[in-house]
Amino acid sequence: MATKNGQPIFALDIGTRSVVGILLHKHAEGYEVIDYMAQEHTERSMVDGQIHDVMAVAQVIRTVKQKLEGKHGPLSKVAVAAAGRSLKTKRAKVSKDIEGRPILTQEDILTMELEAVQLAQADLAEEIKALDQTHFYCVGYSVIRYTLDDEAIGNLIDQRGKEAAVEIIATFLPRVVVDSLISALKRADLEMEALTLEPIAAINVLIPNTMRRLNIALVDIGAGTSDIALTSEGAITAYGMVPCAGDEITEALSHEYILDFNDAEQIKRKLYQQESVEFDDVLGFHQQLPSMELVKKIQPAIQDLATQISREIMNLNGKAPQAVMLIGGGALTPTLNHWVADLLGLPENRVGIRGLQLNQSITMAEELNLSGPEAVTPIGIAIAAEQHPVKYLSVTVNQNTVRLFDLRKLTIGDAILSSGININRWYGKPGLAISIELNGRLTHIPGTLGEPPAITCNGAAASLIQPLQENDQILIQEGATGRNAVAKVKDIVSHTEHLQVYINSINYSIPPEIFVNQQRVSLDHDVKDRDEVKIIYPSQVQDTLRFAGMDTEQMKPQRIHYYLNQEEKWLEDPGAAIFKNKLPTSLLEPIQHGDEITVKQMSKKIYTVMDVIPENLKHSEEIVVTFNGEKVKLSNSRYMILLNDKPIDDSNENIKAGDQISIIEKEESPLCFSDIFRYVDVDTHSREKGKKFVLRVNQDLAAFDTLIRHGDMLELSWE
Repeated sequence: MATKNGQPIFALDIGTRSVVGILLHKHAEGYEVIDYMAQEHTERSMVDGQIHDVMAVAQVIRTVKQKLEGKHGPLSKVAVAAAGRSLKTKRAKVSKDIEGRPILTQEDILTMELEAVQLAQADLAEEIKALDQTHFYCVGYSVIRYTLDDEAIGNLIDQRGKEAAVEIIATFLPRVVVDSLISALKRADLEMEALTLEPIAAINVLIPNTMRRLNIALVDIGAGTSDIALTSEGAITAYGMVPCAGDEITEALSHEYILDFNDAEQIKRKLYQQESVEFDDVLGFHQQLPSMELVKKIQPAIQDLATQISREIMNLNGKAPQAVMLIGGGALTPTLNHWVADLLGLPENRVGIRGLQLNQSITMAEELNLSGPEAVTPIGIAIAAEQHPVKYLSVTVNQNTVRLFDLRKLTIGDAILSSGININRWYGKPGLAISIELNGRLTHIPGTLGEPPAITCNGAAASLIQPLQENDQILIQEGATGRNAVAKVKDIVSHTEHLQVYINSINYSIPPEIFVNQQRVSLDHDVKDRDEVKIIYPSQVQDTLRFAGMDTEQMKPQRIHYYLNQEEKWLEDPGAAIFKNKLPTSLLEPIQHGDEITVKQMSKKIYTVMDVIPENLKHSEEIVVTFNGEKVKLSNSRYMILLNDKPIDDSNENIKAGDQISIIEKEESPLCFSDIFRYVDVDTHSREKGKKFVLRVNQDLAAFDTLIRHGDMLELSWE
């Protein structure tokens, strides 16, 4: 709207005491104020910034317009501001669980912001007990902060985490305020091209974005109200208003010195500029008094105004700000800044009256003398309306007409918000989740998210961030429901790396063991609701050896239990010799990735009966004889060995756990020919037909029971 076709920016500050019109030109270096016109109301048609008599206010607006048109040509469009008294502000915060979801997009973040605004709107409706949330226009919102996992972050786009949140401050105006402004302008043959808010207008002039990290309170003291705005953390964080301003000071002068209200107003304005003032009271008495004497008389009213302003600042900010800027005509009230500083506990140089002197981007036409605090708001309205205008559009949302005002570029999301539709409720429901017990802990596997609502604009698919145009036809339909959860074991196990170990110099890659409801399964096994899943990773040396196919039971040290002559005995088996990283270890030692295991002894020790016979019982008589030309050694033990109650001839019989071994002393009996057959094998099948064997000892015929002695020659032949 600025300087289109060479036309200046036209703005009106429609205040309680007067209407101020201002014309600006925008150029590369900033703005130039080319004209300024003020006209006071002839009657109380405005009360605390709210239009009470549309026709009377329209007449004053027309007067200002005509005076400016006389010097600068026709004016048809104007920027205006809504008073802080009508402004409602709410803070709201919305959090979303984003764990396991895709990275956040711009539309995701905008959806969260709009949901937060709707939350603020519902809170406002509850506060004022309004049945219709759309009774108020949302005329803008500012993001105070984004957070990711409770940590502040500059931007949520493309971020991942567990929880994302956005906190906003939203501003609302009652429809009646906007409608009365539009009506008054129409009667003055003006079209409202842009709307801004008085506190925002002043801030845009005095507190640029680079200063908004400071905690500053801006107080615009007009005639009927004192509007307050606070900045902190890089944003406008709060707005407020007290229904007390310059008129209260004028009333105090009027009562103290019996003056007409308009005369008292003129005297009040001189107190800041002159050391003394002259006046006639309503009785006709003339007085000339020092300005400071009048200030002392009305000090209670000044102190009360400072108290109300300070109290509201503390309510909004929770503490004293770093500095306070006073603007507006009422800011020139003598000693007011000192009282505000004292009540907030600030040094006096932290509460200042601000004009336009420090704003290098604003210049004045030579014939204008407009630099005090009373000029800030009207100039701010023009600049804010040009930089951040509230557009006015009519669109339909689901066949309902919606009018929108906004401080930024309007989108489909804004239209849906203004229609009262809670977009969050139009998302499809998520699919059913699965609950399982994973290693003793309850774990939930969510179904897929519901689809976002389907949005069309003029019959074509659209998104929340799509810009709006006049008369757009918007339809929103509920999104599809998400799919129920489906998962395999590998989808719920976050760590399935194989254990890499070396066993006897061979590399083994050992996977975890997976059990579902006590049945061993693979990673591709489908899990169902209420399944009990256990993931068991190799933890000990014996786990790795079993995977390599080794019998760890055979490697364990064991004790063999047996009885010798009914006395309980034990045999020790040391098991295998096992080393981990070249150091002796046991089967139960913990195992780690990359360990080297060496097993040096795999065979078990085998014990025989001979191993357990006492040495003193092993002695036996031994003789050497010759049998068929071959030397043979014979033993004649004095003891008989029973294994599990059965005699055994071979004392090398293996011992098993629980064996009963008995050693019995025999009666003395010499060796005979038949004993030789325990040591030699005789082929009885090679004899010739019709022959029989003949036994000889030292060439003498003998029988099986013939006694033999050391050195005897024994012979068996067939004759």
